[in-house]
Amino acid sequence: MFYWLLKYVLVGPWITLYNRPRVEGLENIPAEGPAIMAGNHLSIADWLFGPLKLPRRVTYLAKSEYFTTPGFKGMLTRWFYTGAGQVPLDRSGADAAENALRTGRRLLDQGKLLGLYPEGTRSPDGRLYKGKTGMARIALDTGVPVIPIAVIGTDKVCPPGPFSWHRGRVTIKIGKPIDFSRFEGMGGNRFVERAVTDEVMYELMQLSGQEYVDIYAASLKKKPATAQPTADRVPDTRAG
Repeated sequence: MFYWLLKYVLVGPWITLYNRPRVEGLENIPAEGPAIMAGNHLSIADWLFGPLKLPRRVTYLAKSEYFTTPGFKGMLTRWFYTGAGQVPLDRSGADAAENALRTGRRLLDQGKLLGLYPEGTRSPDGRLYKGKTGMARIALDTGVPVIPIAVIGTDKVCPPGPFSWHRGRVTIKIGKPIDFSRFEGMGGNRFVERAVTDEVMYELMQLSGQEYVDIYAASLKKKPATAQPTADRVPDTRAG
């Protein structure tokens, strides 16, 4: 109930009026049944704009800090994310990856649209970074299609750093569902998981127009600011 109130009354209309988001490819969203919505990640605002124009609800795995922060601010944050239907995920410890996989499978078993960011973290500079294979593992284990969804302009609307919100046009592009049934029974094979991940990243690159960098965004954030990775083209593995 609160999800739809948030989308159509509390937040959605104001974002629509202020940022005039436009969407392409709505026909690629299935009317029912589970699917993975795999998106690029430019801003903390991505998960607001992505589902804004979609006819179905999208559930994202949110870091547990959003639900455990103490104080009044923490209470508001917890209320907001819980009401929006986001699912807390503890990303600390050795079991973090398995926790994410298990939670993702459970949500898909319930017939939901599961929103994931293969890059694992926000892009530090607006480019598209190498995808992690957790998304591929879930897709191969469950057999659900993966739908690439690219947001363009959210890094200008809500840039990294202290929270701020700016006027700017946001575009959401939804690609056609990708069927990985040709890899049935091959879950756990790291080469297959990498091929699946690269195929999704290739589609995101095509949709978003972003420059691709063949390293993980998280590893770049750990390097000195002077370290600049070289750009590359994501391997086109669509032929399998």
